Amino acid sequence: MSITDILTSDILTRVTAVSLTDMLLTVLLSFCTGMFIFYIYQKTFRGVLYSLSFGLSLVALCMISAMLILAVSSNVVLSLGMVGALSIVRFRTAIKEPLDIVFLFWAISAGIILSAGLIPLAVFGSLAIGLVILRIAQGKTKTDPYLVIAHLAAADSEDAVMDVIRAQTSRQRIKGKTIAGDGSMELTVEVQVKDDRSAFVRQLSALEGVKDVVMVSYNGDYMQ
Repeated sequence: MSITDILTSDILTRVTAVSLTDMLLTVLLSFCTGMFIFYIYQKTFRGVLYSLSFGLSLVALCMISAMLILAVSSNVVLSLGMVGALSIVRFRTAIKEPLDIVFLFWAISAGIILSAGLIPLAVFGSLAIGLVILRIAQGKTKTDPYLVIAHLAAADSEDAVMDVIRAQTSRQRIKGKTIAGDGSMELTVEVQVKDDRSAFVRQLSALEGVKDVVMVSYNGDYMQ
């Protein structure tokens, strides 16, 4: 292949298919939108283990989808080939939180909308979605229940424990009882506390027949 063949190649003629201004603007806006999605993900995360790599992937997905759609929109033949190439991609990572799917779809959709030139829709739509998710998540933290797990020396102490729980909480629901062969019991109660959590736990621990008490945050997904 000679220098003349290289200079007249179809690849070089497609270099200017997308203007430099469009490329820079798309990449910059997709990055800013992805970082905003990442910020909302950090503020609203309520799972067990926080994954930084998942948050960074939201930014990358927004930018990658924006560049991909920008390239596809500039060439019809390329779009057909891209569909075939992407059909072999498989994702093996399990999604642990249902809300994570929303963030993934949000990042991809924002990138597509930005590359399509609908910048106001992408920007204001992302702001609206972020504020809604943030508001709902913050409202939920005020009403998150807790699990009280009490180990009792004997099942006879159950009534005294439940009396204290009913007096100190606004809502109670027994989630499980386990009685061992020696008569000891493990009592699990879902509660909605009123005020001081520490004093509430100490009061339960001071009851006669109570070995220990554990209270953990509970989002409703771990036990039915």
